[in-house]
Amino acid sequence: MTPMPTFHTLDHDGCEALLATEHVGRLAFTFRDRVDIEPVHYVFQDGVIYGRTQPGAKVDVLVHHPWVAFEVDHVEALFRWRSVVVHGRIEFPDPLGAASEQAKYAAGVAAFRRLVPTAFGSGDPTPAREIVFLLPVAEMTGRAADLRSTR
Repeated sequence: MTPMPTFHTLDHDGCEALLATEHVGRLAFTFRDRVDIEPVHYVFQDGVIYGRTQPGAKVDVLVHHPWVAFEVDHVEALFRWRSVVVHGRIEFPDPLGAASEQAKYAAGVAAFRRLVPTAFGSGDPTPAREIVFLLPVAEMTGRAADLRSTR
């Protein structure tokens, strides 16, 4: 028997399951004639990707060009993997802004503390990452590969 790779589309539940079990993804964004992609820690909850970052060039670009792609993979072997790509508009809620902004910020902090309990407090391993971002899932697609045996 020779193992042969098979490729298939992940359904909505399969995409959400992958997003919920992984915590490192890649955020892709554009500015002028350049595409950048950066790894970020995240938590997926209730159709939203929550993450954190620090002030800098990435945030400066994303505030003005908020449409992004976000990719998460789980790779076990060359032909045994799952991948999800999310498209949407990134948001940076203001912790001192209107009540709705404060609520979004608080939801992001609470979600991220599921991953790093000391985040945004004493003992935070990355205290410079004080900016919360939200990426509500507007579009989501997933692909997977598996091996099957043939005779």
